[in-house]
Amino acid sequence: MNDKKGLRIGEMTAKVPLIQGGMGVGISLSSLAGNVALNGGVGIISSAQIGFRDAMWDEHPIETNLRVLKDEIRRAKEIAKGGIIGVNIMVASRFYEKYVRAAVEAGADLIISGAGLPVDLPLFVKNAKTKIAPIVSSLKSFEVIAKYWKKKYDRQPDMVVIEGPLAGGHLGFRKEELDNIENLHYNEEVKRIIDRVHEMDASIPVVAAGGIYEGADAVPYMDMGADGVQVATRFVTTYECDADVHYKEAYLRAEEEDIVIVKSPVGMPGRAIMNSFLEQAQKGSICKGKCHQCLEKCNPAEIPYCITDALISAAKGDTENGLIFCGANAYKAKKLEHVADIMREFEEELSCRQE
Repeated sequence: MNDKKGLRIGEMTAKVPLIQGGMGVGISLSSLAGNVALNGGVGIISSAQIGFRDAMWDEHPIETNLRVLKDEIRRAKEIAKGGIIGVNIMVASRFYEKYVRAAVEAGADLIISGAGLPVDLPLFVKNAKTKIAPIVSSLKSFEVIAKYWKKKYDRQPDMVVIEGPLAGGHLGFRKEELDNIENLHYNEEVKRIIDRVHEMDASIPVVAAGGIYEGADAVPYMDMGADGVQVATRFVTTYECDADVHYKEAYLRAEEEDIVIVKSPVGMPGRAIMNSFLEQAQKGSICKGKCHQCLEKCNPAEIPYCITDALISAAKGDTENGLIFCGANAYKAKKLEHVADIMREFEEELSCRQE
């Protein structure tokens, strides 16, 4: 367990024990991640279809994504001025290994990986300084990863992220569980994971994620023994966020009843803001364009819509005809903010818990 203020990940220390969650497609890139890191947190770039704005992406999506990923990491590091920059890479991504290796080559400080079990992640970062952190939603999934990494690679996580059912985007829970979150008693599972990680190695930081919007939301997790928190949704409505302004405005307009659980083409439930696109998707299949090779297990002939197309449309500002992922508390957003102000709020709240 961290024995001083901030969040220590190996030899690195973030002044504020806050990780900005990775959000794709195109929501958390160099601007957002760089500014979070500049202000003392850990900034995270999402690798998901990261090159979609590049002229070469439509014809060469993978090569373009890998090139742009490296460019975004370098830009974020320039903004961060020595702050910690990481990348969120989904295990479900097609050519997952290539994304990990590209991030390492570009000097990413940290790779956070979920949407599947990142069992071979240690192999892909071998001999690099880049730290690795699995995202888990259950004690069982953590123990599977930890046991496999130790046995096959003699490696343990540099950090563990626990993502709960109030998070945005794809979720590691069944829809029935998400429909009855109060019956999950999930905080009990969070405490079990924290205790198990620290029992294995007290120096491994554990970060709690999902539904943390304000500084006060972090307090229960810090009291449980978490070393930090991950926050994503709150950062969407910042001036520094990489999303189109219309995307941010969709959050500002959203009411609590507009936030729904949806069935994603990737086979996992997700949380998003209801709009015309989702209404149409509920009625039947939506016309799909060219496959951009985003997910390993995707059959274009069987999916109801292309999730890449849907997320890109929203990221570009067409918020009625795209998929707008969000956390459960997105409706609390009422104004645009600066990253620096949010970081100050969390620093004040979390520093008190670490004293």
